[in-house]
Amino acid sequence: MDPNEKHRPETFARTLRQQPTPAERLLWSKLRNRQLDGIKFRRQQPIGEYIVDFVSFDKRLIIEVDGGQHSEHGLKARDNAREQTLTSSGYRLLRFWNNEVLQNIEGVVEKIRQALQ
Repeated sequence: MDPNEKHRPETFARTLRQQPTPAERLLWSKLRNRQLDGIKFRRQQPIGEYIVDFVSFDKRLIIEVDGGQHSEHGLKARDNAREQTLTSSGYRLLRFWNNEVLQNIEGVVEKIRQALQ
């Protein structure tokens, strides 16, 4: 194996797909196989230098599911820069906290549905 292989976004994305968080697993159960209004989503997808949790390329919509660590100052600033780069590339971005997905999945799905319209 190429020593740089594990640092490639595609390789890291594959690892992330194999180890989803409980919130990612739950949301994916609602998005996969075009279950949400026939829209195709991909999970843990590289876009440029970033790996996004979920994306619909057709609708240019990215969905991120964040844990508590994303509220820390350093990571929050990095998330903001990441979001700015992705939105300047023509994507819309929705963010949900893990606990929001786990405790109110139907509300999260409805917010996604509204963003798709």
